[in-house]
Amino acid sequence: TRMLDIGCGAGATVRLVKGVRAVAWAGGVELSPQMGERARNQCDRVWTVNVERDMFEREIDAGSLDLILCMDVLEHLADPWAVVRRISTLLRPGGRLIVSVPNIRHWKFIARLLFKGDFHYTRDGLLDRTHLRFFVRQTAIDLVRAGGLHVIADHSAQSFRATDPRHWIVKLSGGRLIDLMAKQWIVVGEKR
Repeated sequence: TRMLDIGCGAGATVRLVKGVRAVAWAGGVELSPQMGERARNQCDRVWTVNVERDMFEREIDAGSLDLILCMDVLEHLADPWAVVRRISTLLRPGGRLIVSVPNIRHWKFIARLLFKGDFHYTRDGLLDRTHLRFFVRQTAIDLVRAGGLHVIADHSAQSFRATDPRHWIVKLSGGRLIDLMAKQWIVVGEKR
């Protein structure tokens, strides 16, 4: 019933969670003052701070949260492992951290790098100019474990329909090629 969204933007994810769960309290952390102001419509408390530099978590009781979301934010940080360690202390036993990070092992990136020698940053996507860290499945899992959490799920953020060739590539490979098909990893850690 108590959640925190790191990199909450305008609060859209908090609004979605509230649509499917009873949320008694929702907090958000957002770097952009404009987005943070908009998030106040969804969150009970918004900290407009730099999550790496400012110790906002001192204002939240340790062991008081059921859910912390880090959706598409940790790859923008210089030391995401330190942030995960800090925020994991806010989870109650059984509380969960859900992390979403892009997969640098995606086949399109590898093909561009291998055949074109291309590693040019772009305005958005996998090679977003603001990405400071890159992850594959195992390093995303290691990131969640850095908070002392037990990983209970790790999977592709995308599901492929039977009409999508990627579905058949993964299926025919016995799941071994999912690491090349996934654009993004979702990792769920639980505090024991």
